[in-house]
Parts: sequence; structure tokens; C-alpha cells
Amino acid sequence: MQHMTIQEAKGYSSLTLAFLGDSVFEILVRQKIILNGDMRIDRLHDMKVEIVCATFQAKAITYIVDHNMLSEDELAVFKRGKNSKCHAPKSANLTDYRLATGLESLFGYLYLIGNEKRIDELFSIVWNIYKEDF
Repeated sequence: MQHMTIQEAKGYSSLTLAFLGDSVFEILVRQKIILNGDMRIDRLHDMKVEIVCATFQAKAITYIVDHNMLSEDELAVFKRGKNSKCHAPKSANLTDYRLATGLESLFGYLYLIGNEKRIDELFSIVWNIYKEDF
């Protein structure tokens, strides 16, 4: 894949970054679950849903932000995503949905600029939070 410059990636709307970041995040979740062992498809799905939901994503990004784990640039991308105008589905409250959108925007941004190492670092933190919860 051809990567973008930071300025090019920042030119995309936060919701566009979140659209991509949602897919990036979900493939990481699916891969991690599969790597933990073969299991029934209904269990795989249930585990995926536990992580790829606004409530959990909000908890994860809150932990990351509260522990100052983002660079200034990453924090700006997250905040822009969090503050974008979006409507939460009935399954999530607006605060959690906006935080999750910020997290997804960050993953989309990092993917576009080709920073797979940082994606892996952040996802590792998210996965550890998941392991502590479930």
C-alpha cells in the first residue's frame, strides 16, 4: 500500500479516518482472537463484539489518554475525531460513541501514514485492557 504524508492524512475528515480505522481495529481484533486458539464461530463473534463496541473502545482510549500515551499529534487526531458531529446508534451512548470515533480516527490516521509499529503498540495496550476486563 502506498502511504500518505502526515499532512495528506490530516486533510481527511475525522469521520473518513474513523471509517477506515474501524476496519483496521476490527481486523486486529479478529486476528488476535484467532491467534489465541481455534474455537467455535459463535464464541469468536462474541469476543469480537466485546471489543469492537463503543463502550469498550471508549474505556480503552480513556485509559490511553489518561496515562498520556499519545503524542501531541496523535492526541490532536483523536480529539478531532471525538469532537466530530456524529449520531450514536441506539446501542451506545453519545459520549462513548464519540470517544470510540476518536479512537477509530486515530487508527485510520496511523494506517494511512504507514505507522504500523504505532498501531501495534496502541493495540497491544487495548488488548491488555481487554484481558483484564474479561
